[in-house]
Amino acid sequence: MGVTPREFRVEIGELALEGFRVDPDRVSAAFTQELTRLIHRHGVPADASWTAEALTGLPPLPAGLSARRLGQELARAVHEGLSGHGEVTR
Repeated sequence: MGVTPREFRVEIGELALEGFRVDPDRVSAAFTQELTRLIHRHGVPADASWTAEALTGLPPLPAGLSARRLGQELARAVHEGLSGHGEVTR
């Protein structure tokens, strides 16, 4: 009989956006909202415990993306990494 964790914390120390002309606060808000949605909808493995210096394998993102769309795409990449499907460098 497994125990389902009710809460966990994801801490992003720095989100560096180079080449984008967006409001970082709006990117952060969209990122948080989308990552929360993905975790609630799809969860993450109970043993998902890792730290990463950088996510790699991101698809090319056009510089003209809105802050909302950029935050969503970054959240999807982080969720993939948490789920064991993304690529990370340690």
